[in-house]
Amino acid sequence: MIETQLILASTSIYRKQLLEKLSIPFEAKNPNCDETPFINESAQSLVLRLAKNKAESCLLNDDKPHLVIGSDQVCVIDQQIIGKPLNRKNAIRQLQQASGKSITFYTGIAIFNSFNQTTDVELDTFTVHFRQLTQQQIENYVDKEQPLYCAGSFKSEGLGIALFERLEGKDPNALIGLPLITLIDMLKKQGVNVL
Repeated sequence: MIETQLILASTSIYRKQLLEKLSIPFEAKNPNCDETPFINESAQSLVLRLAKNKAESCLLNDDKPHLVIGSDQVCVIDQQIIGKPLNRKNAIRQLQQASGKSITFYTGIAIFNSFNQTTDVELDTFTVHFRQLTQQQIENYVDKEQPLYCAGSFKSEGLGIALFERLEGKDPNALIGLPLITLIDMLKKQGVNVL
């Protein structure tokens, strides 16, 4: 493939910052994707479906070949999918629910190849083991870091690290929304070598 254009199907500043770590040129586009879960859809199925849909929704109208990266993530606590809290009260409630427990993040990642019209999809799983937190610690954290647009109500790249006993997974970047180790392997399959 010659002059393949790389597109990130996301408006997330966090995913954009993660992809910038790889020092390869790309454009970020807003995916056109309904993110409503299906009835009884598992967390794993949801993120794989949405990552694929996001990647396939961001084609440009030109003749150049494109590789479009789509990603979606959910947090699961007590077998329930937890979204972004959006306000202080919900953030505190999510962290109360996570306190002393292990929670799992599922991240779907997809690459759509416009040249051969194929989509490669992978699932990354990451588990966060929370400390037993007091109400005061939870409120202090939420007020200091304002994690209102983060699934699970924390920013692992910031003060959120103080909430954890340990982390378990292949790639800590997955917690921020884009598992780079998996992405590098997927890009390599498409003929794009980061190094």
